Amino acid sequence: MSVDQVRRRQPAGVLTLAMVEMWERFSYYGMVALLVLFLIAPEDGPWPPGPGEGFSEADAAALFGCYGALVMATPLLGGWIGDRLIGPRRALVIGGLLISAGHFVLLAPNVLAFWCGLIVIAAGTGLLKPNISTVLGSLYQPGDPRRDSGFSMFYFGINVGAFIAPLLCGWIATTVSWRLAFGVAGVGMLLGLGQYALGRRRLGDAGIAVPRALPAARRGRALAVAVGLAAAVIALFTGATWIAGFSATVVTATMTVLVLGIAVAAFAVLLTRVNATAADRRHMRAFLLLFIATAVYLTLSSQAGSTIAEFVQDFSQRTIGAFTMPTSWLQSLNPVLVIAFAPVFAWLWSVLGNRAPSTPTKASLGIGLLGFSFLVMAVPGRLADQGQSSALTWVLVTFLLMTWAELLIVPISLSTTTKLAPEGLSSQMVGLWYLAAATGGALGGQLSRLTEVLGRGGYFLTCGLLVLIVSGAFWLLRPMWSRLLAPIR
Repeated sequence: MSVDQVRRRQPAGVLTLAMVEMWERFSYYGMVALLVLFLIAPEDGPWPPGPGEGFSEADAAALFGCYGALVMATPLLGGWIGDRLIGPRRALVIGGLLISAGHFVLLAPNVLAFWCGLIVIAAGTGLLKPNISTVLGSLYQPGDPRRDSGFSMFYFGINVGAFIAPLLCGWIATTVSWRLAFGVAGVGMLLGLGQYALGRRRLGDAGIAVPRALPAARRGRALAVAVGLAAAVIALFTGATWIAGFSATVVTATMTVLVLGIAVAAFAVLLTRVNATAADRRHMRAFLLLFIATAVYLTLSSQAGSTIAEFVQDFSQRTIGAFTMPTSWLQSLNPVLVIAFAPVFAWLWSVLGNRAPSTPTKASLGIGLLGFSFLVMAVPGRLADQGQSSALTWVLVTFLLMTWAELLIVPISLSTTTKLAPEGLSSQMVGLWYLAAATGGALGGQLSRLTEVLGRGGYFLTCGLLVLIVSGAFWLLRPMWSRLLAPIR
């Protein structure tokens, strides 16, 4: 075997972790495909799929953004639990069990049970997401040139689950019921944990140790404080929304403020760590730019499951002969494109090696592509404002551009995050990265309300132009950003 082949061969544990994450993505993308459609379905809807919640499209999009924010915000606490209390490997297993349990709760035909199930799924995601990425990063030594390629392959693998979920869950929702479609992913998550149990030896010792374990005497107290803070946040959120009569506007606005407040507080804590080195502080400033870039990306890309899905439901030509494509199937398009192009991107970075574009360059280009994707949507959006439907081709082109943007930003920024993390804080840093995604989801949910003011065409056009301006700003900041990242590229 040549030296080049050895350099490119990935650790065996990558496949085991990708299979676990595949089923977690099955869970998430099943919800992405159906949640908005369930929320806007009439309360007296016929079987199948049964009654929905009867929300307006603006409220449904905002609530969808809140769910995405909740799923993405919890990894910050989950990363801390993995880093300080139980270790990444134990945390990801417990997270998988909670995700499965949450989906089984969704089977109950009760509104309260439905929202409780979503909270349990979010808690499980918070434990699994940052810690599984940390375990993956632990399979590579510092400076290993296979890391970016490995994360891209990992990202490719999990999109198999993201592809299957909308097709299977959408079919079950159409032919049986919403509730069963929401609950089916619980079985899948158990299957993912089963294959993890069979393949865990491939991981060696990666992720078993607690990176920065608290002294035994402090663990109980720290856990109690964490639970108390979580309870306080929930009480604050519940109290504010109860006073306002639980209106969708107040619920989503309160969630957005909470997510932004948590993001500011988390950065303040990490930037003022007493034992942080000068390099740590410089890298945290570099990560702040990465955080903003990720938030901008998720602000628009998260709307594939809300404003774009609503547009497809109402104004896209989905009929081929006697067959009408379910709107939920649209969410399988992104994973298909990722599966098609992720190997190309992984191969490209591997071949280019040190000549590959830097992280700042990739992020700038990715944000630019995202802006162009919304400019494309502005054309059919304008037709929709005039009451006209349009070919699905416009949405297909938009998803293609969004996928290229995703591959330039998401796997690379996750990989860079694990490199920037101070010693022993990898899971918490990955959790902070997911908080950027939560910030984007929350902001995207609020931003989507502007469709009522600007119309669909004006909304897509405005978002596209604003993001192109942001892309230009990041392009100009590349030299400074590269200096902050050094010696990381």
